[in-house]
Amino acid sequence: MLNHRQRMEVTLAGQTPDRPPVALWRHFPLDDQSPETLAAATLQWQKNYDWDFVKVTPASSFCLKDWGAEDAWAGSPDGTRLYTRHAITEPKDWLRLTLLDVDSPHLASQLKCLSLLQTELPAEVPLVQTVYSPLAQARHLAGEETLLAHLRLYPDYVWRGLETIMETTRRFVRAARTLGIDGIFYAVQHAQAHLLTRAEFREFGEAFDLQILEAARALWLNILHLHGTNTYFDQVAAYPVALLNWHDRETAPSLAEAQTRFRGGVTGGLNRDTLANGSPQEIYAQAAEALQQTGGNRFVLGTGCVISIQTPHSNLLAARTALEVQP
Repeated sequence: MLNHRQRMEVTLAGQTPDRPPVALWRHFPLDDQSPETLAAATLQWQKNYDWDFVKVTPASSFCLKDWGAEDAWAGSPDGTRLYTRHAITEPKDWLRLTLLDVDSPHLASQLKCLSLLQTELPAEVPLVQTVYSPLAQARHLAGEETLLAHLRLYPDYVWRGLETIMETTRRFVRAARTLGIDGIFYAVQHAQAHLLTRAEFREFGEAFDLQILEAARALWLNILHLHGTNTYFDQVAAYPVALLNWHDRETAPSLAEAQTRFRGGVTGGLNRDTLANGSPQEIYAQAAEALQQTGGNRFVLGTGCVISIQTPHSNLLAARTALEVQP
């Protein structure tokens, strides 16, 4: 039987593993406010379910608090936090963003979390750090409405701010690489037709995304998360990543179609609402249907995004074991 790393490597090489890999990830509200408690919660998550890779999921503000953003836990079932203070309110605030070093308190805190995980996780378990795109970070720095208004009314200011965010993020990725992570989980949230035009996304999204992914190119398990619906799938499917994740149960393309449009592996197949509110039998059925779509090739069973923190243990076990009970 293959270990976790071997199973992922075989799958991404386009070969047939002993079974397709499976991984789910979630936020850990309140525990995500210190490196020690986030590491402990993540380790317990892995101990409970033995996923084929571990995605580290800090609060999205980990990369923003050093610029003055503030947030609070307000009970979201996704485990995400509510922003209570935006660092950018006026157009010229984009020009005031300063380049952060990795010893800035909150960036350093997340690097400490990774160091703790590297010490405690078995070497056979791949470790992936969540990294938010510059546009995703800008959204939380300013708020969605302000970001989109500034992007169209003051594009030069926003561009300058995105450059600062991008270079700070590159520094963080390079520092995380030195700790021995296996990849980054790169979250792209604005490749959606109801937010930006294709041209806008190319200029303010793709141009910066590719520079960050270049800093991560040496890693073997880089995952692109394409958030939302009505996405510019083909635009991001050209990114240099090993695995592509999107809301396949909520928006096109299907897993089968995506495999004809993306050269790497795909991960998905399970609906988050079904995981949170359905039955193990429904989860088995979705896993079987995903397996039929992909033939088990270049496929990792998962969901389109973070799962609800209210997902019951029985359904998590069903997801973890679904591909072990298929005929």
